Amino acid sequence: MDPLTIAIISVVFLFAAIILGVHVGVALASISVIGIWAITGKATVAVNLLQTTAYSAVMDYVFAVIPLFVLMGLFSTLSGATQELFRTAQFFLGRIRGGIGIATVFANAVFAAITGVSVASAAVFSKIAYPEMERLRYDRKFSLGIIAGSAILGMLIPPSILMIVYGVLTEQSIGKLFIAGFIPGLVVTVIISLGIRTMIYFRPHLGGVTAEVKEFSVKTMVNETLVSWGIMVLILLVLGGIWGGLFTPTEAGAVGAMGAFILVVVKGKLNPKNLWQVLLDGGQTTASIFMLLICAQMYSRMLTISGLAAQISQWATTLPVAPIFIILGFILVFLVLGCIIDSVSIILLTIPIMHPVAVKLGYDPIWFAIVAIITIEIGLLTPPFGMVVFAMKSSLGGKATIEEIFQGSFPFLLMLLVSLAIIMAFPILSTWLPSLM
Repeated sequence: MDPLTIAIISVVFLFAAIILGVHVGVALASISVIGIWAITGKATVAVNLLQTTAYSAVMDYVFAVIPLFVLMGLFSTLSGATQELFRTAQFFLGRIRGGIGIATVFANAVFAAITGVSVASAAVFSKIAYPEMERLRYDRKFSLGIIAGSAILGMLIPPSILMIVYGVLTEQSIGKLFIAGFIPGLVVTVIISLGIRTMIYFRPHLGGVTAEVKEFSVKTMVNETLVSWGIMVLILLVLGGIWGGLFTPTEAGAVGAMGAFILVVVKGKLNPKNLWQVLLDGGQTTASIFMLLICAQMYSRMLTISGLAAQISQWATTLPVAPIFIILGFILVFLVLGCIIDSVSIILLTIPIMHPVAVKLGYDPIWFAIVAIITIEIGLLTPPFGMVVFAMKSSLGGKATIEEIFQGSFPFLLMLLVSLAIIMAFPILSTWLPSLM
């Protein structure tokens, strides 16, 4: 059997194993080893390649960025930054109908700049924003949809775990990917905010009543803005340092983690129990990501040895269709996979094949990365998997059902698709800022 056929069979078995519930890392590693064994005819080659991959896949200096940004997000949450952000957004937007919903979107956008994980954003804002919208008599499904839809910003606005994984797999600059997500993140924020206002315009009851906020004056504006001073300084330091060339992404992660730790100390939230929990959560998250990266590198090497990735690239470029239709096909695959597996797994499974094709078709790799990440993030809202939905359910307990969250998320799913269309139509939104670095 020729290597190409073996690789195709391996990929089919890989997807079948994942659909049947096998852990993604286990499926990637085992099928990759079997595939290389079948291609080379030597079990020792496959085992030795797995051993070297386990070391080389995570030995690079750049991988330190993962635990550092994870720690930054955990320390920032522990410091109470999220509540402060929501309070500031609530002051500026709470007096308009639907303002608390829009405040949730903007607070989520800022929170995304310190957490990098959409599931974390969904869990946190379910506890902070949902009770407030419930108090103001927002429609239940509408408020759930606002939280779910805006949580997607967690993986788009830098720093983002997905961008780090994508950059590692494709050897793209993680710093450029971070900066590239900034304007698309703002586009998504604006589209969702306009969508909220439009829905309330046609169905006023969705937005409940307006919040009672402090008198609007220069003094209160300054005071309420300063409430979030710590997190604003942290974001400017980290993202400004990357964009200005002062830090590499890894160094920025270290600066951010230290800055977030200082915030915890300044706000008096540091104690042995909290510190241990942050380190434990950070270690578990990092170990999970590293395991997936090691297994994905093995999978990528199997595809390279077989020649499948090169063959698919060659085949795609000779198809008698416009290149954009191939990209749309990739988007459809992302959306379908989003129904059954998580975001990181989708990237690990698809990008080693799709990225070379997109580059061969002449598309900017940074633009394609942002398009892929937005599409994959949309999958966090699609049934039956929808990780954001399940994170919200876990945080809210009996206050909402899975069905209600999915139903409330549907209009926001459409808003995200509109945002994706805009970002695809205007590549400069993704490429302009990185070009200035």
